[in-house]
Amino acid sequence: MNLISNLDGLFKPRSIAMIGASASPGKLGYDILHNLIHAGFDGPIYPVNPKADKLLGLKVYKDISSLPEPPDLAVIVIPSRMVSGAIDECGKLGTKAAVVVTGGFAEAGMEGEKMQEELARIAGGYGMRVVGPNCQGINNAHHSLCASWPLLTTRGRIAFVSQSGTVGAALIDWASEDQIGFSVFVSMGNRADVDEADCINYLNDDPNTKVIALYLEGVKRPSTFLDSLARATKPVVILKSGRTARGRVAAESHTKSLAGDDAIYGAIFEQYKVHRADNLEELYDFAKALAYMEKPSGKRLLHISSSGGAAILAIDEAENLGFQSPPPSKALQKKLRTFLPAHCGVTNPIDLTGDAISDPSLYSKVIDAAKQDYDTSVVIFGDPVHGASDIVTGKGELVVYCGGADVEREEARLLHQKGIPVYPTPERGIRALYQLVRFDETSRAPKTSHDKASESPLKLMTAKQSADLLRKYGVAAFDAEPVATANKAVAMAKRYKGPVVLKIDSPDVSHKTDVGGVRLNLSGAAAVKGAFEEIIGTVRKKIPGARIEGVTVSPMADPGGLEVILGVIRDPQYGPALMFGLGGIFTEIYRDVKFCLLPAKVSDFKGMIRGIQGYPLLSGFRGQKPKDEKALIVVMKALSKLVKDNPEIDQIDLNPILVYEKGISVVDYRIYTR
Repeated sequence: MNLISNLDGLFKPRSIAMIGASASPGKLGYDILHNLIHAGFDGPIYPVNPKADKLLGLKVYKDISSLPEPPDLAVIVIPSRMVSGAIDECGKLGTKAAVVVTGGFAEAGMEGEKMQEELARIAGGYGMRVVGPNCQGINNAHHSLCASWPLLTTRGRIAFVSQSGTVGAALIDWASEDQIGFSVFVSMGNRADVDEADCINYLNDDPNTKVIALYLEGVKRPSTFLDSLARATKPVVILKSGRTARGRVAAESHTKSLAGDDAIYGAIFEQYKVHRADNLEELYDFAKALAYMEKPSGKRLLHISSSGGAAILAIDEAENLGFQSPPPSKALQKKLRTFLPAHCGVTNPIDLTGDAISDPSLYSKVIDAAKQDYDTSVVIFGDPVHGASDIVTGKGELVVYCGGADVEREEARLLHQKGIPVYPTPERGIRALYQLVRFDETSRAPKTSHDKASESPLKLMTAKQSADLLRKYGVAAFDAEPVATANKAVAMAKRYKGPVVLKIDSPDVSHKTDVGGVRLNLSGAAAVKGAFEEIIGTVRKKIPGARIEGVTVSPMADPGGLEVILGVIRDPQYGPALMFGLGGIFTEIYRDVKFCLLPAKVSDFKGMIRGIQGYPLLSGFRGQKPKDEKALIVVMKALSKLVKDNPEIDQIDLNPILVYEKGISVVDYRIYTR
């Protein structure tokens, strides 16, 4: 059975059984039955209730076995202990799909988890697809199906998929209030069967859906999820909660799935061109733009407003996101002067002042005059401008309406009915517009952070073991010869022609500089011996319980290299990920880093290098010669192979790596194993 027909029983059923239908308003069994009927579903609806003969004008069936035909879809609202039995009975009849609204399963503890596993096993045996349990149901506006609540029927282009019923319902409520509507709503609940990957795949083939918007707390099947993102040809917008440490704990307890490291999700969304939203408003705003606006051919914006302040807010946000707001050409200014009042500015923004209230046609005239010069007209109705819905065309315009009170609400409704999205603030509108060009080559990406916290106990490899392993894979790691006494340190230092570096050798010390465990540029026996004594004394004082085995001796690196960091972390769901950024002390200060999943292509490595804000330091800045990017990529490829061949390695830190005009030197390194 192909992918789309496999879920048609859920989204396009020909008949529905409402198991647990109720005669009591306010109970889910009543409310969902009411919504199934009043959504306009044109197939038969079979309420099942052993104590009623008729409900809401429909004949009631005492049990599942007495139904006149196998229903395509069963909507189940009965006590959790009875659900598996109902699934079994439906499966015997040949029911294709079920929505289990009932809670009390995996979210409720071990006993509930066992019941959920049994539910999934029974449904799987019949090939029955299940949404839930513990969910708010599904709603397909284009099929007149509302197996959910509240009753919302306005048809649109955005599909909302949510691990939280309330979050999803809020979004479709906004869409219905705005009268842009939605195509499909899915509240996945505990995801005993149907999950986010299934929904992305199905909705990607749904002709009524143009954009897929998801609220996620965690991912059930990581590799299948990545496959669904890779397959998606429609825009995918995701709000991923659980970004902080405490948030991840809450998400894990809520969804019974690993929430994952947020930096890893940032890398995934970047790689698969997912439009990441930071909050519910952005999830909704971004989806609106991607569903209803055409992609502009460039980033030149003309701001047309009756409010100078609102236009400035728009320009600030636009500049932050890489848009340009250049002044009009002299020819365009001359043209604008032929019809604009003398007191109206003709720079950028075009400030129509309060004259736009009495003469809204000024907007139309400016839009028409500027179409050839700018990619997008940012049209800001900053007052109660009547007729706004007749002014804009929906072609090449971003519409912001703020400060218009009742007039604004009426005009926004009319604009939405025409399929033209309206935004209530300049900033929200500009951020939504940015989604249309977000993944263009010149668009900037937001900063991400690096968090390597691991709950499992890790073992720090010795410096010599680490150096030997790195060299085996062709990584130019500096010598780090361990010595246990000051005299041996002096003898080892004599082997090198120039100055040396001493570092504490301890399995309990990761950040050596922080505890006074490093001395640089040492020449001569006295300096080496004195540095040895200082390092040992300082570290013992700062970390009394640390196991100290001596120091390591390394040659001093040549000056002139740029400090960068390369690292690997192994995510519990997605496996190894590579990190790149500015190194040395700047790593923790600026957190200017990028991630990508391994294995990766050379183009991914180049994207990481060129994606950090400090990239000009590598490419050549103010007369400086470019650094050796090819040598960096060689190390990236080596680390990718190293972690593939050595699955016991959990983390790698090469920091700093000195990058020269020709070649690199890996000065310090740490490798952790499980």
